[in-house]
Parts: sequence; structure tokens; C-alpha cells
Amino acid sequence: MSSFKFYMPSLNVMGPKSLQEAGAEIKCLGFKKALIVTDKVLVDIKLVENLTKVLDDINIEYVIFDGTQPNPTVGNVEAGLKLIKENNCDFVVSFGGGSPHDCAKGIALVATNGGSIKDYEGVDKSAKPQLPLIAVNTTAGTASEMTRFCIITDEERHIKMAIVDKNTTPIMAVNDPLLMVAMPKSLTAATGMDALTHAVEAYVSIAATPITDACAIKAIELISENLRAAVENGSDENARDKMAYAEFLAGMAFNNASLGYVHAMAHQLGGFYDLPHGVCNAVLLPHVQAYNAQVSPERLKDVAKAMGVNVEGMTAEEGAKAAIDAIKTLSSDIKIPAGLKELGAKEEDFEVLATNALNDACGFTNPKQATLEEIIDIFKAAL
Repeated sequence: MSSFKFYMPSLNVMGPKSLQEAGAEIKCLGFKKALIVTDKVLVDIKLVENLTKVLDDINIEYVIFDGTQPNPTVGNVEAGLKLIKENNCDFVVSFGGGSPHDCAKGIALVATNGGSIKDYEGVDKSAKPQLPLIAVNTTAGTASEMTRFCIITDEERHIKMAIVDKNTTPIMAVNDPLLMVAMPKSLTAATGMDALTHAVEAYVSIAATPITDACAIKAIELISENLRAAVENGSDENARDKMAYAEFLAGMAFNNASLGYVHAMAHQLGGFYDLPHGVCNAVLLPHVQAYNAQVSPERLKDVAKAMGVNVEGMTAEEGAKAAIDAIKTLSSDIKIPAGLKELGAKEEDFEVLATNALNDACGFTNPKQATLEEIIDIFKAAL
């Protein structure tokens, strides 16, 4: 038996109106000036004002960086760093979904460690804790607000870099479902399937433990029971609240059991074609699990049961197929594209994408290690 490390923020504030409650916690930390990392859409729809009002009320100054792209880039990180230095910010607050959180992590990490964010690609490459980061979440999917994972696109290489580093863990995560009611259906669907992918990949991971298993299975149950309702009616506060808990549980699972080939492959699609991460995950998930069913049918049968399938009397192989079918049905119900062709992926690019996927740190804990040809075949199956 090997030892086990469990990572998550030291403080997590959850539930309706939790952003307001987090203000008192932030004030106690004694910070003076924040760099708010967000995106232009959240500024334009005035959602960011929920955060700035809290900071105003506790007399904390701030400057806003709203240049985060949907797939945050090295350039975004460098632009944010410039603002931190010019304004002498002593902490960072990310506001949004995975993109602002990841961008903020990159900014905060380089702010204290120096160099370029490219220097930290891989696992635990930094020497020092990042600038203190508080992550305020507005989506129910990525769990980046509470993980040590940071995904940044290298524009020059057209790849997504996976930075897995304990020093990118925020010191506080805030999940207020009332901030999530503004999410459109397509984003709710994509982020929800991202959360499901986190839970499933963590459950079949070779690094899974009883703790991560418990988190993953509960997340799968909550997503299966609430994602359709959250997509159909974005104002359904109960569904939003349950999805916030689900994505957080899925984050606890994969933050400590890691992921698999779905993410390793999705990162390449996102970096190469600039595609939405959650949609890439959703399209790839059943195909990768069909590959994993060769070695993990019992685990996938558990996934089927958590998704509401009556698996009594099924063999492990039948249960695995039922899980894959349930995943496809959920994706279809919430209008996720059926294949990569709809997203603009091209078969002639698959060898390059597969080569890069095999170098992605997320794939190292997949239950079955693949050859280049097998990864290409999975891409083809998902086309």
C-alpha cells in the first residue's frame, strides 16, 4: 500500500448567498488589493458586480482583468501579470468558470515563482506557493475553483498545457448557486458533462481510493438526477444547488485520483481547434469508457447504477455497456453534439492529436495504457 495525499482549499463556502458570507472571511485575511480575473461577458452582463459590491463593503481595493479567453492562453496570463505588478495587488480573486480560474492560477503561480507559465507544465514544478487566490465559481462543471489543476493554451504549439501543482490550489472556494442561474443552456450542459467526466474518470482511475470513490459516485448520482432539470430551466434553484454540490464532489474526486484519456484527448482538441472543453469531454467520454471497459467493467457497472440503471442480474460487461448507453442518453437529452465531426475535427489531424494526448499528464492514471494507434482509433470512433 502506498501513501495517499488529499488536496483541496482550506475553506469552502457553499450554498445560496454564500458570496456575501464569504466577504467576512475575506476581510479576516487582511488583504489590501485584489486582481479580479474574469471575462468580458461576465463584466458586460454585470454579474461581476456581485463580487465588486462585496469587496467594496469590506473596503478592499481591486483592479479587474477581463481578458480571459474561453481557453485561457499564455498571453492572457502575461497580461494579468502585468496588471498585478502595475497595481501592487497582494491577492487574486477569480470570478467565473474554469477559464478565469485557470487563468488566475497561472497568474498567481508565476507572480511568486517567476519565469513563464510554460515552465510549470507537468506535475509539481513550482517551488513556492502562489499569490493567495480566492475562487468564486459561476458554473457547475470544471471544479477549477478547488483543484490543483490548471490548463493553459500555448498559442505557439497549439496545445493545452496541463499544470498539476499543489501550489495552484486556491485558499478559498465559493460556490453560490444564485450566481449560476445566468448560465445559458449550452454552457449548463457542457459544464455539467465536464463534471460527469471528472467523476467517471476519477472512479476508474488507477489512483482511486475509498475517499475519491465516495465523492465520485455521489457526484454521478447528483448529476444524473439534476443536470437535465438545470439545463431545461436555468432558474431552478434546487437543481442549480445540487449541481454545485455535484461538481464540487467530482472535483474532490479527480483532484486526488486524477483523470484519464478523456481529458488527455479533450485538451488536444481544445488547444488545436479552440473548442469548448466540456463538449469535447462529453463527446469522448463514452468512447474512452468503451476502451476502458476491457479492464474496468465492474467499475463501470457501478457508474451505471449511480446513473439510475437497474443493474441487478447484469454481468460486469453488461453493466459497463449500460453505463456507456446511459452517458450517451444523457448527452443526447441535453443536446450535446453527437460526434467530433460536428465540432470541426478532421481525421488527418488525429495522429498529431493522439501523440500529444499520450504526453498529457491526465492520461497517466487511465486504467489501461494505450498505444498511439489505439488513441487514434478512439478519436475515429468519436468522429
